[in-house]
Amino acid sequence: MIQSIFDETTLYNGVKMPWLGLGVYKTEEGEEVEHAVHTALEAGYRSIDTASFYGNEVGVGKAIGESTIARKDIFVTTKVWNDDQGYENTLAAFEQSLEKLKLDYIDLYLIHWPVSGMYKETWQAMEKLYEEGRVKAIGVCNFQIHHLEDLLEECKIKPMVNQVEYHPRLTQKDLHQFCKEQNIQLEAWRPIMRGESLDHPTLVELSEQYGKTPVQVILRWDLENEVVTIPKSVHKDRIYANADIFDFQLDAKDVGKLEAMNENHRFGPHPDDF
Repeated sequence: MIQSIFDETTLYNGVKMPWLGLGVYKTEEGEEVEHAVHTALEAGYRSIDTASFYGNEVGVGKAIGESTIARKDIFVTTKVWNDDQGYENTLAAFEQSLEKLKLDYIDLYLIHWPVSGMYKETWQAMEKLYEEGRVKAIGVCNFQIHHLEDLLEECKIKPMVNQVEYHPRLTQKDLHQFCKEQNIQLEAWRPIMRGESLDHPTLVELSEQYGKTPVQVILRWDLENEVVTIPKSVHKDRIYANADIFDFQLDAKDVGKLEAMNENHRFGPHPDDF
């Protein structure tokens, strides 16, 4: 059982990654993102997930630099955007992210989307960065099974993480199982469905049963399914509330009830059409 905000999953290369992190998508550069990161670190979070596309790497790096927590104890993720894919472009994009974050290395570097005809070349650059020790782990986002199979045919180093849209209305069970078989850690973005569907009868029932909010029930469900999760908020009370999920455990039947909410419904774009 995952019992603490400090609990970690071990990626197949031995790197430890916190089960819970703060996502900063659509968090404004400057004071807003700095405040969110400071608050999260104070609340016990040790993982921060950003991306070049988010436009807030400078603020994330500033907050981390100002923290009294040792750099080695903070897990930082960023991503290469679609326009920067390709071998040389990816290497250049990485240097830009590193400069903005003011860090010596990145804990996890991800390909943001599987750009057709580009992601294999991009992955070769990721492998180079990993082999040079510039990043502790490398992975992908939004890769479907066919993307992963295509990449696995030729890559020297398998992805360590696949970050995808994942929540009770989009459980992607086949993809999850494939990633487990390949020892690729699944990670959830948009885990709380943009705040929609929180009045779903199943969530309301389980919320009352466990004395937790619907959001806390969903985030706990992620952990029960061994999926890393990175809920986003800029509000102090919600950042703290999102971390208050380590004092209860869902029964197996209740995990099943949440999975029964699946409708293959996406709030974001489909990777094959993006």
